Amino acid sequence: MKKKILSLLLFTTFLTHFVFAQDFTKYFNAHKMRQRVIRLSADDFEGRGPGTAGGKRAAQYIADEMKAAGVKPGNGKSFFQNVSLVGVKADPNTKLNVTGAAGAQSFNFGDEFVASTSAQKASVLLDSEIVFVGHGIDAPNYNWNDYSGPAEDYRGKILLIMVNDPPAPAAEPDLFGGRALTYYGRWTYKYEEAARRGAAGVILIHTNESAGYGWNVIRTSNGNWRYEIARTANDKTPFLDVKSWMTYDAAKKMLAGGNHDIDEMMSAAKQRGFKPINTGLKVKLDLKSEFQKFDSPNVVGMVEGSDSKLKSEYVIYTAHWDHLGIGEPNAAGDKIYNGAYDNASGVAATLAISEGLAKMPKKQRPKRSSYFLFTTAEEQGLLGAEYFAANPLVPLNKLAGNVNIDGVNFFGRVTDFSALGAERSSLESVVTAVAKERSLTLEGDMRPEQGFFFRSDHFPFAKVGVPAISLRHGDAFVNPLTGEALSFFNEYTAKYYHQATDEYKDWWDTDAMIQNAEIGMALGVTIGNLSSMPRYKDADEFSAADKKRLEAVKE
Repeated sequence: MKKKILSLLLFTTFLTHFVFAQDFTKYFNAHKMRQRVIRLSADDFEGRGPGTAGGKRAAQYIADEMKAAGVKPGNGKSFFQNVSLVGVKADPNTKLNVTGAAGAQSFNFGDEFVASTSAQKASVLLDSEIVFVGHGIDAPNYNWNDYSGPAEDYRGKILLIMVNDPPAPAAEPDLFGGRALTYYGRWTYKYEEAARRGAAGVILIHTNESAGYGWNVIRTSNGNWRYEIARTANDKTPFLDVKSWMTYDAAKKMLAGGNHDIDEMMSAAKQRGFKPINTGLKVKLDLKSEFQKFDSPNVVGMVEGSDSKLKSEYVIYTAHWDHLGIGEPNAAGDKIYNGAYDNASGVAATLAISEGLAKMPKKQRPKRSSYFLFTTAEEQGLLGAEYFAANPLVPLNKLAGNVNIDGVNFFGRVTDFSALGAERSSLESVVTAVAKERSLTLEGDMRPEQGFFFRSDHFPFAKVGVPAISLRHGDAFVNPLTGEALSFFNEYTAKYYHQATDEYKDWWDTDAMIQNAEIGMALGVTIGNLSSMPRYKDADEFSAADKKRLEAVKE
């Protein structure tokens, strides 16, 4: 009976998705959007690092822009939700010392490995054996367990782990999602599962193919400050003393010191039935870090809906305001990681949506209220969104859906777009309708092997059962790209992602940005006018969490 009721709710949602279909372009100001990107990515914001003076200025700027636009505070009378964070910055002179059958080896921080700690203290000393556990996955739903053997095999050990999912063989084309990356393949899962096993630390083996980006991204992302949500005295969540990445070449050299062939080991780990390997290698690591505790705010705002009953429910828009701050200088000597595309552009677009809805006549606004969450510390592991999902300022069972914007098209207008995660819930019909209304081609995940669904602020909402999508622009440009725009588009991951080169350029096309933002606004408004709350599909992995929210609504 419950399944029939849920199916009826989904069908009703499908039927009512087209209410209030309209073009929202008139609500966007191209000059203002450009100026917001310029301001947010300016050098005096110092790369918007959480806890830094530049980061505080960026958060205040966003709050001031919302206030000036008529957006109400999202936390009582405040535009801020403070998130307590702990930061560590490893000593770049740290050495990873390894001994084995062939003697002692030493590896250099930055060039061969990087390391951080979740112990939330300034000094960690390790003296542990290395165990290779393949992909480091325990997935009963796929009949796969890399952690066979007694629990003591992993407690206190350093686990050497491959990034990504095991490949799907011809006999099992859908194993671990086939071509698509599952959460089991994400580095965050590897750390979490190893911590649950009682491991002292993890070394992830980096390859460009498995990670989806070069070592330069690992180096810049992990060679500076790393943050976590500060643990409370009652928090029993397991953690790792050391979280590390190592280049493939360094890992190959390290394993050879124990008379192991890395390629043979990695090949064996791709097969079901793989057994962990005690390498006979031992790590000594004296990891000292700068240490700080501080608060960094999520910035929150709200625009009230038009319906007297439904305005107590919300569509939540998310965009992260942080980037990497000041870090290692590049070849040109630039050490400010401005994050213009990632994610000053997304913040500018989301601010524009909030302003458009605030200035819209109240009778024309969506029935549900619109909530705006500009998160801190996304680049550190979605921390601001995780904190909000655990400490929501509006009830989770009142959230109709999440529209996330992380990077906005500034290259040129397109004839396509995608909304990651749409196929998981009844939001699929909303996305399809918005695409049809604009005569745009709706693409699926164009790079499923990159696991983008797990890499931005919509994911913490999905985990707690809120139907969530992340808007991504397409690549079918109305006018073919040329010059610097073409180079930036083709070389973004290799040369700009998490690099000091991600800076604003005058050639940015605000018409393209407005097109992207207008789609985001249309998605949110359509969700805001649905007659019933969107739901995850029964077969989806987030359905169970969603049903808990449904039961809370019934209560």
